[in-house]
Amino acid sequence: MPNLISHFASIAADYDVLLCDVWGVVHNGVAAFPQACDALMRARAAGVTVVFITNAPRPHLVVRGQLEGLKVPRETYDDIVTSGDVTRGVIETRAGQSLYHLGPARDRSIFTDMKTPVRFAPVDSADYVVCSGLDDDDLNTPEDYRRELEIMRARNLFMICGNPDRVVDRGDRLVYCAGAVADLYASMGGEVLYAGKPFKPIYDMALASAEKVRGSNVPLDRVLCIGDSVRTDLRGARDAGIDFLFITAGIHAEELGGRDGPDPEAIRTVLGAAGALPKAVMRDLVW
Repeated sequence: MPNLISHFASIAADYDVLLCDVWGVVHNGVAAFPQACDALMRARAAGVTVVFITNAPRPHLVVRGQLEGLKVPRETYDDIVTSGDVTRGVIETRAGQSLYHLGPARDRSIFTDMKTPVRFAPVDSADYVVCSGLDDDDLNTPEDYRRELEIMRARNLFMICGNPDRVVDRGDRLVYCAGAVADLYASMGGEVLYAGKPFKPIYDMALASAEKVRGSNVPLDRVLCIGDSVRTDLRGARDAGIDFLFITAGIHAEELGGRDGPDPEAIRTVLGAAGALPKAVMRDLVW
């Protein structure tokens, strides 16, 4: 069993940099978590650098505006790195090719102000696909896109997944994300590049940002990842060689004991299946 803690202050001094997940840790898509924001602000006041690392399929400036709308104080973090930022970098490498955007119109900000203008095309003629989410995640499921994915597979189209999350909390319920659609495409034999967590490019970008803020290199043993997902956050931290703080009141809340958790036996089961242990476990991020 990892260490079960009630207060982040008990381990905060062990780290110089926090790579902190956003949705499920700092807010739930509807409102900010005041105690989590307070904990991060206290850490920053003690000299810790906080970089938000999120699978949001939008540029970091757009996410910053969303955080303002959710009343997340600007003092909570030093910088933001998103899977949208990574996706834009991949798109830049495919200049001259046309893309098909599978996702809602609200994600179109991912394509704005690119160095090379983006050329869009329908699915039956595009050179590759960028999947940022479901058109209506309140109603749609990945299966609603199977016919579209079959067309892509028949054309052997490469897909960039701009948000590897399968689900996220929205208020008190879970909604599907781009990762669920990309996983279905991959299960059909399609080639997918996942632009965010748990894959290395987003961690490299986040660490580079932290080092720029601090003006010096940061040893990995002085970095802590914070998140609520076994699939993306825990795996990503493990693969990057970074300690991980697991927040159980996010997307795994019900299976880990609900809001009254974490339940030790449930944690053993979930983490045993994951094959990795976090440095510590908390229900919510609290100073």
